Amino acid sequence: MCVLLDHDQCYRMIQSRDSRFDGWFVTAVRTTGIYCRPSCPAITPKRTNVEFFAAAATAQTSGYRACKRCRPDASPGSPEWNTRADVVGRAMRLIADGLVDREGVGALAARLGYSERQVHRLLVAEVGSGPLALARAQRAQTARILIETTSLPITEVAFASGFQSVRQFNDTIREVYAAAPTDLRTAKSPVSTGGPLTVRLACRSPFDSDTMFAFLAARAVPCTESVEDGIYRRSLRLAHGNGVVSVAVGADAVSCSLVLDDVADVQAAVQRTRRLLDLDADPASIDQHLEADPLLAPLVRARPGLRAPGHPDGTELLVRAVLGQQVSVAGARTLAARLVAAHGEPLAVPVGAVTHAFPSAATIAGMSPTDFAMPRARGAALIEACAQVADGRIVLDAGSDRQATAAALQAVRGIGPWTAGYVAMRALGDPDVFLPTDIGVRNALMALGADGSPKSAAALAERWRPWRSYALHHLWASL
Repeated sequence: MCVLLDHDQCYRMIQSRDSRFDGWFVTAVRTTGIYCRPSCPAITPKRTNVEFFAAAATAQTSGYRACKRCRPDASPGSPEWNTRADVVGRAMRLIADGLVDREGVGALAARLGYSERQVHRLLVAEVGSGPLALARAQRAQTARILIETTSLPITEVAFASGFQSVRQFNDTIREVYAAAPTDLRTAKSPVSTGGPLTVRLACRSPFDSDTMFAFLAARAVPCTESVEDGIYRRSLRLAHGNGVVSVAVGADAVSCSLVLDDVADVQAAVQRTRRLLDLDADPASIDQHLEADPLLAPLVRARPGLRAPGHPDGTELLVRAVLGQQVSVAGARTLAARLVAAHGEPLAVPVGAVTHAFPSAATIAGMSPTDFAMPRARGAALIEACAQVADGRIVLDAGSDRQATAAALQAVRGIGPWTAGYVAMRALGDPDVFLPTDIGVRNALMALGADGSPKSAAALAERWRPWRSYALHHLWASL
């Protein structure tokens, strides 16, 4: 049964073949043994012959295989898992990032603060599958990407995508895709082994890439980021090494090219890029909610499909947020560039102007407040915050408890609500953050004829819940 929608609603959605619903659920057809995305162009099956699942993993464990025509595994992710702040939402984000494959179910349970049994029970109740089944489905999708887009030997693909044995890999691919790995490869023309791994990133329309790229370009730190000729590049710190992602937006697709120290980091790199660009958002629902407000309506109509940019490295974002306190965006960028030049980690394989990874939390924790071109008290706050990140007392990623993490940041002397909120919005992916004391918010509201004082702005933003992060970006973009 579909967890998010009832049977009648799900059936109406597959009758409409509306691609906006892809990723929310999958449709399994009992008579064919196949599961599809809601927009599959095949003839709509009879109502009595279908069942609905909240995740592809649940369809797979129920004996269904992926449709070869609509490729349900290539649809955008469900926006629910990126917006929910509860244990299940956090678990789904951590599984997508590859935590179970890297460290096991025990590590997932430890991050969530529950027992393995409780985590399994919660996921089965909400999604219909436990963490191992969900991770298996993610591995199968990663394997298909590697098979179809690279010339890696099949054996290397098996281990790079997280499988523990070639036999397990072969059995899973045959079960999920009804084809042997070599059959999937012959159906495509893979790129050369020496080139970047290129992946097509699915997203829901509309997608306001111009505003997204303008936001990233204004904050791009030299040596770690660049925006050139319509391509955004940045370095990534990953579990097995570093990498560089290059993103370009075409007429009907978002293209992601990866150069990685270790191909085993493919899954995490792709998922972090998706969160960076907010590709799993449901723009139609968000725009409809915000456009109902007379104040925001003109802004939403001017930028349909505006997203809330995330960030793939919580430490980097925290550092840059602290550096940016009480200075302009350009000033914060200059301070960050100096930090990278002095303490950044050179990449083994530079790509274009991207030559370094941002300094790690441990590196910054070992610095002195006098090493920063800002007040010593603020430098001391930055060092203390990075020390807590380095030793694990604060974790800044999409699987973190948003409220607890924001509170932990504000407990550090010198870090206030603006910094904690900005980190929660971008590094933790919180869709409902508003920064009433932000100077950009004040100026934007005043330009719209509203009271820009923090108290009035905070009261006004209450009617924009649960999408205040998007409202905030509309206000910034209006400037």
